[in-house]
Amino acid sequence: MEKNDIKGRWYIQSWTQEYDDGRVVHPFGEKVEGFIEYGDSTMFCLVTKSPRTPFTSGGQWDASDADKASAYNEYLSYAGDYSLEDGHVTHHVELSIFPNWQGGKQRRKIVQGSDGELMLIARLEEGTPEARTARLTWRRTR
Repeated sequence: MEKNDIKGRWYIQSWTQEYDDGRVVHPFGEKVEGFIEYGDSTMFCLVTKSPRTPFTSGGQWDASDADKASAYNEYLSYAGDYSLEDGHVTHHVELSIFPNWQGGKQRRKIVQGSDGELMLIARLEEGTPEARTARLTWRRTR
């Protein structure tokens, strides 16, 4: 796989997490929106529940803690450089809404579908009761 194979903007189609105990979870529900974009050496990813829950109090900075927590629980974003190796893409995270990812790496297996889809697969929390496989399916739609 070469950078030109994934370069560009991909819109999310689905996101599932398949737990080792058989559970299948849609972290933001079955309807999600967002995109991942790969440039020459940088990437960014934005995924959200659809529709998002509007704030019921205050504005962007003075809303209630409950409104702010709800907004965080419905949104994922991160950005940085990326590299390709052995059918995997590694996102070298510089900024993230989840501070624990900053300065780290997120490795994803790449599976390209014959119908133009791109699936990124990650193994999460291996060796714990919460071990699972995340599958995010993307499509170039624009």
